[in-house]
Amino acid sequence: MKKYLSAIISIFVLIFIDQYTKILALTHLKNQDPFVIWDGVFELCYLENRGAAFGIFQNRQIFFIIMTAIVLIAIMFIYKRTPDTKKYLPLRLTIIFITAGAIGNMIDRIFRGYVVDFFYFSLIDFPIFNVADIYVTATFFLLAILLLFYYKDEELEIYSFKKKN
Repeated sequence: MKKYLSAIISIFVLIFIDQYTKILALTHLKNQDPFVIWDGVFELCYLENRGAAFGIFQNRQIFFIIMTAIVLIAIMFIYKRTPDTKKYLPLRLTIIFITAGAIGNMIDRIFRGYVVDFFYFSLIDFPIFNVADIYVTATFFLLAILLLFYYKDEELEIYSFKKKN
């Protein structure tokens, strides 16, 4: 039970941080010139993203909401099967961050009809993104490292649908 309670609290805190930063962006950046943090490198620039990553699949909000719900169901299944041991703490944390990021952007899609983005690395002209995007992207990178280098195949068999002999 402690495993679930701490996960739920963590997810709520992370979603709060994401939503609070988006409210700040709406309040201080919308209809304003970009706020330059480091000239030619990084700025805060308001954008209403009606698509997915990098602006693909514009104006398909229902599709994104349904896909997010499916992903969240899969994530709950994975989290339930993840042992509550120190060895699996990194995996549980990645699940928490991915969940918070998915829910954070889904909240925007449901209540605003778009996702609020505002971080912009102008040096490399990287697509504008938000805190929830950081949760998901950074966590997927960490997850790949964990799966490639930290966990052994037999340690991940807990997620298999195969019957054990």
